[in-house]
Amino acid sequence: MRPRGIKSVLLVVVLAGSLLSVVAPVSAANSGQVCNRVGATSTDKSRGKTVKLICAKVGKKLLWVEVAVLSPTTTVLIVNGYTIEPGANLKGAVLTNADLTKANLKGANLQGADLYAADLTNANLTNANLKGADLSWANLKGANLTGANLNYADLNYADLTKAKLTKANLSGADLTGADFTSANLTNANLSGANLNLAALIFANLHGANLHGANLHGANFAAANLRGATMPDGTKNP
Repeated sequence: MRPRGIKSVLLVVVLAGSLLSVVAPVSAANSGQVCNRVGATSTDKSRGKTVKLICAKVGKKLLWVEVAVLSPTTTVLIVNGYTIEPGANLKGAVLTNADLTKANLKGANLQGADLYAADLTNANLTNANLKGADLSWANLKGANLTGANLNYADLNYADLTKAKLTKANLSGADLTGADFTSANLTNANLSGANLNLAALIFANLHGANLHGANLHGANFAAANLRGATMPDGTKNP
C-alpha cells in the first residue's frame, strides 16, 4: 500500500477586487509570461487596465495567469501547484492525497493523473477525461462523473457511494473492492471491467454494459439491473 502524504492546498481569495495571498506580490508582469514561484501574485497593466495575476502550473510550465473576478468573492484553488478549474489540462498531474472536495473539474483532462487517496467528495467531474488515472483509495462520495471517461482507470477500493456515473465509460477499469453503494450507473459502460469484491448495493445499473466484466465476489444486493448486458452477453429484460 502506498504511504499517505500530507494534503497540500493553497487558497487564493479574490475579495471585492482585492487579491489576498500568503505569498508576497512581485513586480508587474504580463499574462502568459513565465514565473518562478507557485502562488506568487502580480498585476498586468499592459492593456490599459489592471489585471490580477497568479503564478500557477500550466502543463509543465509556471506561468502568470489571470484571476478573474466573477463575483464579489471568488476562490481560485491551487493544489500541489496545479490550477483546479473547469476544462483544466491536468494530464499526468500528481495530486496524491489532495483535498479536492467540491472541486469543479468539469471537462478537465486528467488522463494518467495520480489521484491516489485524493478527496473528491461531491466534486464535479462531468465529462472529465480520467483515462488511465490512478484513483485507488480515492473518496468520490457524491461526485458527479456523468459522461466521464474512466477507461482503464485504477479505482481499487475507491469510495463511490452515491456517485453519479450515468453514461460513464469504465471499460477495462480496475474496480476491485470499490464501493458503488447507491451509485447511479445508468447506461454506464463497464465492459471488461474488474469488479472483484466490489459493492453495488442499491446501485442503479439500468442499461449498463457489463459484457466481459469480472463480477467474482461482487455484491449486487438490491441493485437495479434492468436492461443491463451481463458478462456472457445476454441482456436482462
